[in-house]
Amino acid sequence: MKSNGPDGIQWDLVVVGGGNAALCAAITAAEQGARVVVLESAPKNYRGGNSRHTRNFRCMHRGPLSVLTDAYSEDEYFEDLLRVTKGKTDENLARMVIRTSEECLPWMEQHGVRFQPSLSGTLSLSRTNAFFLGGGKALVNAYYNTAEDLGVEVYYDADVSHVATENSRFSHVEVFLDGEVVRIEGKAAVLASGGFQGNIDWLADAWGPAARNFLIRGTPYNKGAVLRDMLDQGANSVGDPTQCHAVAIDGRAPKFDGGIVTRLDCVPFSVVVNKDGRRFYDEGEDVWPKRYAIWGRLVAAQPDQVAYSVIDSKSFDLFMPSVFPPEKADTLEELASILNLPKGDFLQTVANFNAACRDGKFHPTELDGLATVGVEPAKTNWARPLDTPPYYAYQLRPGVTFTYLGLRVDETARVSHAAGRYENVWAAGEIMAGSILGEGYLAGFGMTIGTVFGRIAGKEAAAYVA
Repeated sequence: MKSNGPDGIQWDLVVVGGGNAALCAAITAAEQGARVVVLESAPKNYRGGNSRHTRNFRCMHRGPLSVLTDAYSEDEYFEDLLRVTKGKTDENLARMVIRTSEECLPWMEQHGVRFQPSLSGTLSLSRTNAFFLGGGKALVNAYYNTAEDLGVEVYYDADVSHVATENSRFSHVEVFLDGEVVRIEGKAAVLASGGFQGNIDWLADAWGPAARNFLIRGTPYNKGAVLRDMLDQGANSVGDPTQCHAVAIDGRAPKFDGGIVTRLDCVPFSVVVNKDGRRFYDEGEDVWPKRYAIWGRLVAAQPDQVAYSVIDSKSFDLFMPSVFPPEKADTLEELASILNLPKGDFLQTVANFNAACRDGKFHPTELDGLATVGVEPAKTNWARPLDTPPYYAYQLRPGVTFTYLGLRVDETARVSHAAGRYENVWAAGEIMAGSILGEGYLAGFGMTIGTVFGRIAGKEAAAYVA
């Protein structure tokens, strides 16, 4: 094994990972004078982890801020989080992330990130979420440019297999680089290598065989090697291995790395049925940015992990279209044949739903209370009959972005173990997000967690090595 890597340097800080959280840590530490190396497991063209698929950053603000309108208070933000997590969150850490997000947005702009006003349709979040100009890939590129200007060294195709610790103290990592295993030493480490969604065997261990039918819309390079290594060494875990950011995506998406463009936003305006032609959940439970992330798990529980979202022509222009065109038919009977649904059961489901719809005012961008009566499950908002041809349908499959099992950290991002804390190991981003996200998801919140904890980890690590 080659010691100290190809450059022979003992680094102040070794950052494992190459996405938003890792880069925020690297930049923050480098600005405080630390010599930093970033180990990114992906090739350069695929650098950035899931961050390159993101679109926005959820931000508290007490008044208009950059592209954000009005105000979004700490308490409202926290209530939104409680609603999607069903209370499964660490309130202290969650509120710290929320409060700190307000100072993060100007910091992001100072480090090359550009924002634009929010998108229209079901993603209209002008008050709560700041959208990246150019998307997540532009954000990632801006941070890499900033890191390079600060002298941060980056190795790509760098698969870390072991984080060496002894007596609660980090000494080096073992990394497969340029065809051989090398040892890279450092005075401190920030672990920001994501979850384990790219490891289908691990997903199947947690979920059972159904997980092999899941699509992984996140990066395939997050295989959980660093997470597994730390847990095997006795690091404290947090989160449930079956909990994850899993959304309903287009069933024609690729197995890996389809990204955010495979997401479907049509559910609130549709009737969703499983392969037996039956509805199974309230399609209109809440506005889509607050509820879209429950649908991956809902579809995962259906036969063959598949469902179908059916709309008619009066709803076709109300949501952002998928990258794939929908199936289309002039009659519901024809649509059932195209989807290979049991025609009688499907038509009866639609007939029962249509009969349960009531007259009322339809508001596509807000909760309108236009609910069904006398059908189970109820649809509590945006319930309009499917009665205007042509009819359209999208196949839904579970799309996993990242998993929530992770490393337990405190408010300083320090990783803990049974006997206390590691002296010089911090974690940020998806590898510790289960500390705050017990279940569910809130649009843009993953980027918030990564930015806040990345900056904290970088600051704490730099102070330690100084």
